[in-house]
Amino acid sequence: MDIGDYRREYTKGGLKRQDLSESPFKQFEKWFIQASDAELSDPSAMTIATVSAAGKPSQRTVLLKIFDEKGFVFFTNYSSQKSREIQENANVSLLFPWTMLERQVEINGRAEKIPTTESLKYFLSRPRGSQLGAWASAQSSPISSREILDGQLKKIKDKFTHGEIPLPDFWGGYRVIPETIEFWQGGESRLHDRFEYTRENTALNEWKIERLQP
Repeated sequence: MDIGDYRREYTKGGLKRQDLSESPFKQFEKWFIQASDAELSDPSAMTIATVSAAGKPSQRTVLLKIFDEKGFVFFTNYSSQKSREIQENANVSLLFPWTMLERQVEINGRAEKIPTTESLKYFLSRPRGSQLGAWASAQSSPISSREILDGQLKKIKDKFTHGEIPLPDFWGGYRVIPETIEFWQGGESRLHDRFEYTRENTALNEWKIERLQP
């Protein structure tokens, strides 16, 4: 199937240096709020790319749950493929594809586990069904049928019929500590506007901002 003729112009506006905050986190917050206000479907959805010890890349979509000047946090099963690969190689890349706004944000950095107390705080805020699901699924492991998964969930429901559901010791959060953050705004004739923040001083939270050619 040849889809070479499928194209469109990017016309929603440009991005200038004077438009940017000196902090990439404040700039991300500004764009995130605009994506939410535009009622995009799942504005917190991001692709995370990991690389195994053998150098094989893989990607999947997860949901951003916390962001601040310390980094970007998501939650997962610590036995999942992404977790295993992070343990082998902590370098990861995140991508927010806000295509309806003709925008992308790419974040490159290192992932590290957050403290158990932080994971517990978030876990307790989740709907009960999501808490049960975390216990029921051995994420990324093969399973022969949906019926087996449903059976595992029933056993967990029976086990935790009453009271609070405890935090699984195999589940929690990762914080991606960025080294670079790029803000991409589509432009006419494929002359997109790209600005990359590069961390220069971790202690002082100082960043260099450069325009990149499209």
